[in-house]
Amino acid sequence: MIWIVYNLFFPVLLALVLPYYLLRMARRGGYARGFLQRVGIYDKVVAARLAERSRIWVHAVSVGETMVALRFIERWRKLEPGVAFVLTVNTSTGQALAAKSLHPDDVMVYFPLDTPVVLARVFRMLRPERLILTECEFWPNLIRMASRRGVPVMLINGRMSDRSYRGYQRFRFLFRRVLAMLDRLCVQGERDRERFIALGAEPGRVQVTGSAKYDVAAQAPADVSVAAAILADSGLGAGDVILLGGSTWAGEEAVLMDLFLRLRSRYPALRLVLVPRHAERRDAVVELICARGLTYVQRSKGRLPAGAERPDVLLADTTGELRHLYAIASVVFVGKSLTQHGGQNPIEPAACARPVVVGPNMENFRDVVEDFLAAGAVIQVRNAD
Repeated sequence: MIWIVYNLFFPVLLALVLPYYLLRMARRGGYARGFLQRVGIYDKVVAARLAERSRIWVHAVSVGETMVALRFIERWRKLEPGVAFVLTVNTSTGQALAAKSLHPDDVMVYFPLDTPVVLARVFRMLRPERLILTECEFWPNLIRMASRRGVPVMLINGRMSDRSYRGYQRFRFLFRRVLAMLDRLCVQGERDRERFIALGAEPGRVQVTGSAKYDVAAQAPADVSVAAAILADSGLGAGDVILLGGSTWAGEEAVLMDLFLRLRSRYPALRLVLVPRHAERRDAVVELICARGLTYVQRSKGRLPAGAERPDVLLADTTGELRHLYAIASVVFVGKSLTQHGGQNPIEPAACARPVVVGPNMENFRDVVEDFLAAGAVIQVRNAD
């Protein structure tokens, strides 16, 4: 009865949120391409490749999870040469990242809708040997159908934020059944282990392995020369003091701009680099910049024209360049931690040996921040002041 209710409820919820996602597709771009893959319809080239052999199915959501998934796939291939994977992602940014690094033997498609009709078709085409989920992706029909087909289901780099835990607790009647079907859960910390067990995972199947994002940062060194070229194209140089806002969310750019205005009289060489988490917010950020009378250059529009005034702000509204920019920053603020909740990854700037500042709301990286605080490796502020 629970599964019947879920499968009646999910299409209703999908219909309610569909207008939001269509608008998001229009703003962000990149979503329309391959959209039919989300209902299990693949073009002839992809279908032919999937038909070649069975594969290990690895699922990631966006950029951070995709980096973990790619590192995991790389390591598995070293241990078992000849193995092949199908990687599914939810976002166009995750797809763009994976496209640059995917092994020729592997296939990447968008993640399908969690409905029995769609998933039945996908399982027939993918014929997965195993299903590997990344971090916090528990789609009930996906896991149930894999389990019923004898496909082992495993979780890597598992985490359970405060918000997610409260949400799953509300629907524990469903998710205790879902989590009980997982054959192995590799989680980031002891708190995560306790929460997964409380929600219904078998205690003997849950293992604390630490955060895989430490491994990803170590394997993906930033390219200082790439960052220097980005600055040069934007009219900035090695002598500038760079305050970098990485993966910022709404409200945080304004705080950083106001801070910049207060500091630049004391530090004439200070420049502000903003890298919004969602590039489609560029117009809103530009409005904030102009309202404060600051000059700026927009990375997506190319090089600063010769003879143009050196900008106060570089708006890096592109994908895949933040990791390089971390390497040349003087100070890094990690976003989604001050005016928003959850936090973004502080490990990447730390791996570049940059001073890292975060806000109070780092729920998604709680264990990492605790590690950093214990080592004196981060400054955590309480508020904008």
